[in-house]
Amino acid sequence: MIVCIAEKPSVARDIASILGATQRKVDQGIGYIEGNGYAVTWTFGHLCTLKEPHDYRLEWKAWSLSSLPMIPDRFGIKAIEIEHYQRQLAVIERLVSEAELVINCGDAGQEGELIQRWVLQKAGCRVPIKRLWISSLTDEAIREGFEHLRDEQDYQSLYEAGLARAIGDWLLGMNATRLYTLRYGQRERKQPLSIGRVQTPTLALIVERQQAIEQFKPETYWELKTSYRDVVFSADKGKYTDHQKAQQALTSILGKPFEITCIKKKDGKELPPRLFDLTSLQVACNKKFGMSAEETLATIQSLYEKKLTTYPRVDTTYLSEDLYPKVKSILSDLVTPYPTLVPPLLNGGTIRKSKKVFDNTKVTDHHAIIPTGIRASGLAEREAQVYDLIVRHFIASFYPDCKVSTTSVEGRVERVTFKVSGKEILEPGWRIVFSGEAEIPDENKSEGDKDTSETNEAILPNFTLGEQGDHTPEIKEKQTQPPKYYTEATLLRAMETAGKFVEDEELREAMKENGIGRPSTRANIIETLFKRGYIEKVKRSQIHATETGKQLISLINYELLKSASLTGQWEYKLRQIERKELPTQTFINELKDLLVQLTHSVLTAPSTPASPSPSLSTGITCPYCQRGTLLRGRTAYGCSDYQAGCTYRIPFEECPADATAEELQTYLHKQRTASLTPSPIDNV
Repeated sequence: MIVCIAEKPSVARDIASILGATQRKVDQGIGYIEGNGYAVTWTFGHLCTLKEPHDYRLEWKAWSLSSLPMIPDRFGIKAIEIEHYQRQLAVIERLVSEAELVINCGDAGQEGELIQRWVLQKAGCRVPIKRLWISSLTDEAIREGFEHLRDEQDYQSLYEAGLARAIGDWLLGMNATRLYTLRYGQRERKQPLSIGRVQTPTLALIVERQQAIEQFKPETYWELKTSYRDVVFSADKGKYTDHQKAQQALTSILGKPFEITCIKKKDGKELPPRLFDLTSLQVACNKKFGMSAEETLATIQSLYEKKLTTYPRVDTTYLSEDLYPKVKSILSDLVTPYPTLVPPLLNGGTIRKSKKVFDNTKVTDHHAIIPTGIRASGLAEREAQVYDLIVRHFIASFYPDCKVSTTSVEGRVERVTFKVSGKEILEPGWRIVFSGEAEIPDENKSEGDKDTSETNEAILPNFTLGEQGDHTPEIKEKQTQPPKYYTEATLLRAMETAGKFVEDEELREAMKENGIGRPSTRANIIETLFKRGYIEKVKRSQIHATETGKQLISLINYELLKSASLTGQWEYKLRQIERKELPTQTFINELKDLLVQLTHSVLTAPSTPASPSPSLSTGITCPYCQRGTLLRGRTAYGCSDYQAGCTYRIPFEECPADATAEELQTYLHKQRTASLTPSPIDNV
């Protein structure tokens, strides 16, 4: 018997149908489908996870500074303690024990590989394993995938990268969260100070941007402009920071004729917008439809499972060259829903093959997100919007470039030079695909931080070199503007480029390897920050850090934890593991060394505990650590420097709660001959 393990029941049903397995052995979603020599079963995403601290050492269950850093000698996995997860895992274990071959049909990505490998390890698989690797769930793709099954070892480095990522997140998350919560967290705070390898630098980006806005001091400047033949020209000087000089320039041209001194026309072209990777799709859907990153991911995942689009968790905007022969067939299938857009591409001519679309060097495991060609029907509103966006980008990729003519005109009044530019669309080309759309894609457009409201793209009148005439000059007073708050769209771009604002698409593509997180995880990171109360949405789309979020970042004195660029370097190393360029253990060892340095740095830094209430403070220095003062708690006296790790405690049974300072000093004097043994502070 051959056992196939898919990541979801719906995918398992599709695979079973192709393989001829029709006998359902299913009870309340638990089980498998059997037939034709196959047993097709499934997971529910992760069925296993890394063990928790107390699974390695019982003493690690209690949060204590003395136990940090927690570094297991060897990491292990365990079944997730959800009843129906464990029942399904038992089914898989039984099937694998009876199998002669196992086919890993998990999601074709790093996380999918990790999920399946852990399940197979837990199931004790001892038989050969093959890998089904497909980029869409169409019947054709599944059949083709089974005809070209790959060896499990081909994806060993992908698994190791996923494992290194999981272990790295465990090491940093478990240790740093406990470290900062115990060192700086308020005793009354029920929620721990959550620290994460990707989460914390993302929060730092938001806090830094917000601080820049809040601390921004606007500066006044003046611009000299003049209107000639209903066209507004701007002075070549740009900004005047001195109002008197701006006024002098204005006075010098009043009543003087305006003369056209230079006219330049340049024909150019605009390339079609790129195909989508997951991040660019999330950015587009946030800007166009107001969808969150998580909502976009869920929607495109649904379209993928409905076989309408290809694998979504990708970080490339290119297609492999072997897909080119399939383009015509996909386009032919899109004729019905897009009858005015597709026919021009199928008129007998050669379908365009651009290096901006097809490039094997830019594609690794999966290509850009494109339609499969299967006819869409019965889609929900969001699904229809996202699907339409993907299809239009795909169709536009094969349309001609948009041809434009850019005109630059310069004029002069006395010694002051003015200029204006305008653009004329000569042949719309690919822009026809987006005609009537609210926003035409523009790959050279900034992500919202640049004010382009005065860019003149209208057609300019015909000017003649040397012509002169009256004009209307004026000075406009303006103020410098602060940076803009992040939206989900701009935050995703910042995560993709490790916090660097990049307009150029080519450069942005090159920086992806050093981005924060992966396309598949960024939406979840942002959502986690919302759920933990570190960030919030204001005015529908602005992302603001809450007071809790700002306080957390202010507490972190170890720069690496909140540095976007340095965290991006970790991501690059994980990609090196995937490419077999870096040993997995090297990455893990670096993180272990980091934890030792981090723990030492935090514990030796000055503590900043909340000032004790005068009624609780005894004013007596702690005899154990000599740093804090003794406080009256609920059941005992304890040290005020408990956040730094001091656990000294005197139960009220030994010294009454109403003891005077003198009586407490007397008690301490009697104890000095005995060894001072710290006790737990749970009840202080």
